[in-house]
Amino acid sequence: MAIAKEVLIVDDEVGIRELLSEILQDEGYRVALAENASEARAYRQRQQPALVLLDIWMPDTDGVTLLREWGANGQLTMPVVMMSGHGTIETAVDATKIGAFDFLEKPIGLQKLLSTIARALKSAAVQEPRRVSLSALGASPPIRESERALESLLAARRPILILGEAGTGHDLAARAMQTAEAPWVALAGGNRLTANPLALLEEAREGVLYCAEIGQYSKIEQRGLAFLLPKLDKQNVTLVCTSTEPLGNLAAEGKFDAALLSQLSVGTVMLPPLRKRREDIPPLMERLWRDASKDDPTSLLSALPPAALTALTNAYWPGNLDHLASFIQNLALVRGEITAEHVKRVLGEAASPNTQPAPEITARFFDLPLREAREAFERIYFEQLLGREQSNMSKVADRAGLERTHLYRKLKQLNIRFSRRVDDTPPA
Repeated sequence: MAIAKEVLIVDDEVGIRELLSEILQDEGYRVALAENASEARAYRQRQQPALVLLDIWMPDTDGVTLLREWGANGQLTMPVVMMSGHGTIETAVDATKIGAFDFLEKPIGLQKLLSTIARALKSAAVQEPRRVSLSALGASPPIRESERALESLLAARRPILILGEAGTGHDLAARAMQTAEAPWVALAGGNRLTANPLALLEEAREGVLYCAEIGQYSKIEQRGLAFLLPKLDKQNVTLVCTSTEPLGNLAAEGKFDAALLSQLSVGTVMLPPLRKRREDIPPLMERLWRDASKDDPTSLLSALPPAALTALTNAYWPGNLDHLASFIQNLALVRGEITAEHVKRVLGEAASPNTQPAPEITARFFDLPLREAREAFERIYFEQLLGREQSNMSKVADRAGLERTHLYRKLKQLNIRFSRRVDDTPPA
């Protein structure tokens, strides 16, 4: 259920304050009251209302002066509607130039009041850029790119289609589309789309309608989804769909409506798998570890041997975040020291070099100066070797064709953490 928006009423006449307060509360708004500019100023210092009804003529400071003060202080971040029983056109024009949304003349008609407030709130919602945080998925450049793509789609008011492998975080990304005050309607399947789709829109009005795994929808459920698309704007509903299945293949096989896919594809965002953003894996492990072992203050990253951390970072993780979470829960059950051998045993095939694709050389490499590109490649190269050879420096040196002294120097230069085995002491 949506949280009621708060309106601050600033007027020195108690009768006006009480009347407006009763009307707005009956209409579902929360109301805060201030009898003069000083109280309004103090309230704005504490918090920001959704809208302000501001009287112009008050004994301590007039409303236009307070409006100008908020503008100068960077506090005019909400719509302000000016009110006056004996205002002039010039005053109204001055107020709108400073930043007031509109001007109401007392006595204020009920419909005029409510329609002005509704327009002001709608205008503020359209102008305010939506920010999307996928911090629950990580902080790597690919995740930041996904955040920016989602923000652009929200600004353009387009339906959103989130694609990616299983476990990459579809539900978390969809939840990031919800604001604190907005409804959230999540469908367990497509059944409700066939019964009364318009009721869904009404339920999700001003909020998010979440349709997960639409690749599993029946043909009639797909038609229900297509029926809603042109009606989303009227109810100001953000539609978020997800799929781990290749919808293009399903459309080619006649299992998914090609026209529906064409409409949804305009708002496609791909969530990258963990192997495409390995820098996110250590901090994600640490966070999952804290959740899984609340009674243990130990840091997982500080407790893991470097070889184990390397193996975990370089693992394939076919189940992505879900796989990683399950592994960390298993790790939390271990008593005593966590060894590289234990990590390898629990990872199983996920740690196998045969199932782990080599890192891709992306276009970003070619944007770097030669020296930085070479260092980036060398870091990837040696981290891969360390993971494959379980940090056995003799084997890593043989595979790299380097003397071990040179190998240790190179790893230190690249700031790559590694563990020294008893038989791997660097030669003098």
